[in-house]
Amino acid sequence: MRVIGGTFRGRRLRAPKDRVTRPTSDRVREAVFDMLDTAPGFDIDGADVLDLFAGSGALGIEALSRGARSAVFVDRAPASVKAISANLEALGMTEDRRGVAAAAAHQVSVVRAEALGWLVTPRRFDLALVDPPYAFDDWATLLDRLDATLAVLESDRALLVPESWEILKHKRYGDTLVTMVRHATRARPGQKGSP
Repeated sequence: MRVIGGTFRGRRLRAPKDRVTRPTSDRVREAVFDMLDTAPGFDIDGADVLDLFAGSGALGIEALSRGARSAVFVDRAPASVKAISANLEALGMTEDRRGVAAAAAHQVSVVRAEALGWLVTPRRFDLALVDPPYAFDDWATLLDRLDATLAVLESDRALLVPESWEILKHKRYGDTLVTMVRHATRARPGQKGSP
């Protein structure tokens, strides 16, 4: 598994050593960021990103490689947290004790937590990258708690999203359905295309 584009293009990433994590394939990651490049009013450059159910951290790292300002990686599995931390360290982005990256170019934070419980803590993001296990079925609660302008959701089936979210695009890649949604009321001031 490698970073597809940007500053860290070609760099290898470590996957968690467990049988539970399903890393996003290079093909799907490339498709996700192609979608984001054409998303109306969105620019990855300078964005604050949430990588939820982060696994290896590949999605969040890809965002950082392409110009995101910060990324928070959330996963409950110890093997995932270990892999994400190792991947960030290999790229020169290690956290200090306050969860701030030592490399000044990016702010990174790795959190070991259950996703829905962690989302109760208010924090706003420009982009959320959400790749839960395919068995996950509480999308309504997740989207209700998620404070992000734009979200990319990975699943194995079509999703019903709350009325507060608008589906911008969806496309299937093998078993994975990628759905890009925009929150109707959470556009950030100064963001391109925001009211």
